[in-house]
Amino acid sequence: NLYSSRHYDTDVALYEGFTEKTGIAVNLIEGEADQLIERIQAEGRNSPADVLITVDAGRLWRAEEAGLLQPVSSEVLEERIPAEVRHPEGKWFGLSQRLRGIVYAKDRVDPSEITTYEDLADPKWQGRICIRSSTNVYNQSLVASMIEANGIEATEEWARGLVENLARPPQGGDTDQIKAVAAGECDVAVVNHYYFVRLLESEDEGERAVAEKVDIVFPNQDGRGAHANISGAGVVVTAPNKENAIAFLEYLTTPEAQAIFAQGNYEFPVVDGVKLVPVLEQWADVKTDTINAAKLGQNNPEAVKLMDRAGWR
Repeated sequence: NLYSSRHYDTDVALYEGFTEKTGIAVNLIEGEADQLIERIQAEGRNSPADVLITVDAGRLWRAEEAGLLQPVSSEVLEERIPAEVRHPEGKWFGLSQRLRGIVYAKDRVDPSEITTYEDLADPKWQGRICIRSSTNVYNQSLVASMIEANGIEATEEWARGLVENLARPPQGGDTDQIKAVAAGECDVAVVNHYYFVRLLESEDEGERAVAEKVDIVFPNQDGRGAHANISGAGVVVTAPNKENAIAFLEYLTTPEAQAIFAQGNYEFPVVDGVKLVPVLEQWADVKTDTINAAKLGQNNPEAVKLMDRAGWR
């Protein structure tokens, strides 16, 4: 019984592949991450949930903090999934990676001007940056990673500088930030890479035209690397079908399943050696931050408070 906050039609291929391989049916319940966490809590010891899949380490941390995930010991998962994208005690496992990049207007910005996330606080960007709200977990995890790298004080100073440089109050999703750059409302924006790729690969001519006006850089290549977050899953503490649940997670790390993550939503596989879709191959050598994803969750409460103090709404 799978509770999933991933809303991608292509994920159905993952469930069908698992059933075809094992004969185990997958019963799918979809919802927003926080709703699913609350539902499992409300169901208590009688919850039918076996596996929770969600996006972002911050949300996995919320489930972990609520006591909803159990430690899993699996040689297969530990061998295939790098240590930095799984919980140290096996309470959850990263299944795909998402890089938080900086989209820029090709006709107004030289990419050499913006090589680090820290650059976003430079006064030269005043009135030129678009970004989502501080309530967005992607931004919370970016700030959490910066707390780990630079400390609370320096990160708060950076956040204040970023807020000073905003072209407009935070609004909309990642795709809206890209469209704002293309429309000239701002010159740079912080987004997950796959939102840009969706526009680039879209069948809609208008969306492709938006993508053609911008490009993306992955910061901090001369330092810690670009911020990478995860989509991941854990076995629920009351799972009635624990063995099947672990088998499902192991299946999701097979080459065929990892390829579906890449093909379906343009996410990066976490397992080495999986062939990338052509559009992702250009970024195969991008250096990513190797901070353990668990730190992104652990630093989340401090990140939220810091963003609030900085006036990031």
